This record gives sequence, C-alpha cells and structure tokens, in this order.
Amino acid sequence: MTWVVENSKKVAKALTRLPKSIVCALILLERELESSGPVRGNWSNYGKLGDGRHHCHLKKGKSTYVAVWIEVRGRVKVIEVTYVGTHEGASY
Repeated sequence: MTWVVENSKKVAKALTRLPKSIVCALILLERELESSGPVRGNWSNYGKLGDGRHHCHLKKGKSTYVAVWIEVRGRVKVIEVTYVGTHEGASY
C-alpha cells in the first residue's frame, strides 16, 4: 500500500531556507508517509489535528521545527505536506 506525498508551494519554497538537518528529517518523514500512510505515532509529538490533518516535531528544543500534512480529499491515497518550519509559525 503506497501513498503519494506532495509538497505545497509554500513548503517547496521553505526547503531552500531550512537547516540541512531539518530537510533530512522531512525527507525521512515523507518516505515513511509514502510507505506507511499519514498516521505516524513513532514521531515526536505526533498529533492528529482533526479532519485528516496531522503534525509532528522534526526537531525539539530551542527553535522547534514541525511538519503539518493533510490527507487530500477526492484523491485516493494522496498526502500533502502543507507546512514545515518553526513551531511559532505553524499553521495549526
């Protein structure tokens, strides 16, 4: 069972400004989303935000980085990463 993971335009733009370690963590998360689906309880501070939205921490501590993704409605097995960045700017 494979999922298709897409990045929003906002995430694609943010990837050029993020630290390399955060980009690597996001790539790892996206590979897990592709193979295992949107529920990722093995990631730090994973939480379901309701109505097909999920988030987790990519890095804890000062400057906590998070990722937010949604299950795209109307498209079978598609996940879109809608935000990656610091916790303060997260789109919860």
